[in-house]
Amino acid sequence: MRERPRHQREVVAALRRAPVVALLGPRQVGKTTLARAVSDHFRGPTTRFDLERQVDLARLTDAEATLGPLKGLVVLDEIQRRPELFPVLRVLADRPRGTRFLVLGSASPELLRQSSETLAGRITFHELTGFTMDEAQPRELAGLWLRGGYPSAFLARTNADSLRWRDDFITTFVERDLPQLGFEISAPVLRRFWTMLAHLNAQVLSWSDLSRSLGVTDKTVRRYAELLQATFMVRLLAPWHENLSKRQVKAPKVYLRDTGLLHALLGVDSTQTLDGHPIRGASWEGFALESVIRQLGADARQCYFWATHQGAELDLFVLHGQRRLGFEFKSSSAPTMTPSMRIALEDLKLDALEVIHPGTETYSLGKKTRALPLARITRELLPLRR
Repeated sequence: MRERPRHQREVVAALRRAPVVALLGPRQVGKTTLARAVSDHFRGPTTRFDLERQVDLARLTDAEATLGPLKGLVVLDEIQRRPELFPVLRVLADRPRGTRFLVLGSASPELLRQSSETLAGRITFHELTGFTMDEAQPRELAGLWLRGGYPSAFLARTNADSLRWRDDFITTFVERDLPQLGFEISAPVLRRFWTMLAHLNAQVLSWSDLSRSLGVTDKTVRRYAELLQATFMVRLLAPWHENLSKRQVKAPKVYLRDTGLLHALLGVDSTQTLDGHPIRGASWEGFALESVIRQLGADARQCYFWATHQGAELDLFVLHGQRRLGFEFKSSSAPTMTPSMRIALEDLKLDALEVIHPGTETYSLGKKTRALPLARITRELLPLRR
């Protein structure tokens, strides 16, 4: 498995700052592998519990008695299976022993609620996604877009092997993983809903249209969407509202966070198929948007889109510290300035507007605005991450 040094450094640094670090991300993204790499370089004893193993669950029957004497680093894998451990970790984190706890979770609303409420001031979070652009070679970017970032999919021998793995992942996720997280939803219904969202990728959602198509209530489709968001499968990008006289869009946009899963749900099996598919532009927009958010290290709560009913829009608006950053994603290799961009610059008072495109040239489009190749965002946006 390919090493992930940036994430390893960031988790190690987080363990120095806080007694408890939560490493969160979807299944099969490499959390256990990363935790093992962190453990291998940790100075001191390490103890690991896999909460999917009955023997480890049995060892934690009296969790405080088992964990209390341990020193060094304690790794708890699949922590969402035992949320009652969080109060125990709060007690242990306050002891002056210096023990550090690395908890791994596939994320669930219960996990996030329990940890944030019980361990307030004692826990820091690190999200592990699939491979990102800064972890791939330039020649691998087309494959990263097509196959997505899950290690087994991205590193597969052939596109056919990769697609087979992604199909199996989707089936396992809806049939086994979600029930294990405590969600009882019909697997065929959820897969159908997920596929519907794939067709709507990069579009503003209409809850009523979705509910009619699926034959359920608005409340139910919202719950399905929030479930897929909580498990890192989709991103519901919230709309930004300014105190303007213009009528602004208030519904979220939806993106499948991994383009490999997007393509699997839509039957896109090769670059040639993708190039001729109607989803190509929306797929590229989602791929670029996720790449920018991950490169900035941006808090999802500070990421928005903006649109007015008069037609002005901005694909991504990020509050980054004291800066207001705008991003447009164009599939053309030579994008130009548009009236919509000018309106967004003025109305949102942007400090900078980056127009991300698949070409090779960086050039100015006007005041505070430039066209920036997606392949260069790792270098160009790095100073903003620090």
